[in-house]
Amino acid sequence: MNDGTLPTQARLGRALLALRESDGGLSTRQWAAAAGVAEDDICQLAAELRALGVEVEGAAAGWRLAGEADVALPEVLAPKIAGTIFAGAVRHFSTIGSTNAAAMRAGAEAEAAAQKANQKTTQNAIQNAGHDVVQGGKQERKRGAVWLAEEQTAGKGRAGHVWKSNPRDGIYCSVLLRPRLAPVDVIVWSLAAGLAVVEAVHEVTGLWGDLRWPNDVMMGGRKFCGILTELNAEVTRVRYVVVGVGMNVNNQEFPPELEAIATSLAMEAGRRFPRVELVASLLRALDREQAALEDGVGAARERILRRFEQHSSYCCGCAVEVEEDGGYLGVTRGLDERGFLRIETARGMRTVLSGGVRKR
Repeated sequence: MNDGTLPTQARLGRALLALRESDGGLSTRQWAAAAGVAEDDICQLAAELRALGVEVEGAAAGWRLAGEADVALPEVLAPKIAGTIFAGAVRHFSTIGSTNAAAMRAGAEAEAAAQKANQKTTQNAIQNAGHDVVQGGKQERKRGAVWLAEEQTAGKGRAGHVWKSNPRDGIYCSVLLRPRLAPVDVIVWSLAAGLAVVEAVHEVTGLWGDLRWPNDVMMGGRKFCGILTELNAEVTRVRYVVVGVGMNVNNQEFPPELEAIATSLAMEAGRRFPRVELVASLLRALDREQAALEDGVGAARERILRRFEQHSSYCCGCAVEVEEDGGYLGVTRGLDERGFLRIETARGMRTVLSGGVRKR
């Protein structure tokens, strides 16, 4: 179904919410009723929550949270993202191959189902021409959906790079969107996603991220968040976009090969941060960016480009090395009107279309 994994069952979300909302704990009967399970299944329920990292304490006499319960289950997120395009459309997994791959696959399946339904509607309309029996129109697909995982076993970054996903330390999230954009404008969505990350992190932690064009968020010169944007499109319109966000939140260390280039929010601040609040803030920020783009791509694009430059030490006046076209050196001179990075080189101005950019 999803890389061989199944979504986290809703009963776990109900069970966790009940424990969070109880003052002094719950009896077995109370907790079973809240979770919608039989009393005989409560021990198994507690074991499944512990496997997600929820510290549950108790036995037949009563149950309570003994510590951290920082798992972004759909039922926990629901009140925090009410009113957004993602409300009621969050899928959570304990382990998954790649949230982006699952979201892209779901988008393709939804497109195929919608196309089949629309063909049927057209056939019915033809068959009933002249009669007032045809109702409705094209099948509507939800404008936003979310895939969240505690761990990815095949997470991916730009250019096929692997994204290491420590269980329960980070945020591994992909959102599926159906923006009214031409394919050429999708880079604007990538930049907007970076801005959403910066704003969400600042709202929850007080820290400011530094945007490295086009899809990395840095702190202290090291990367704590990567963004991967994929799309399914026709020549003139985007069918759907998947934006994946991999964020190091509470990681305390990295393998030797990553120590010089990777960091986490906890390492930068010296304390842990709540992933549930970060996910909720990120989804609200993405919802705002989507709403702004729907009001008009042209005006929104200009605002996004200027905001990106303001939150990036890499965009203007930075000596860099560019990977594409065999590699070259230059100084960044801001974003062009499309959102691509301009580089002044010894041979004149160049535009980076896809290559990695590193400070030197």
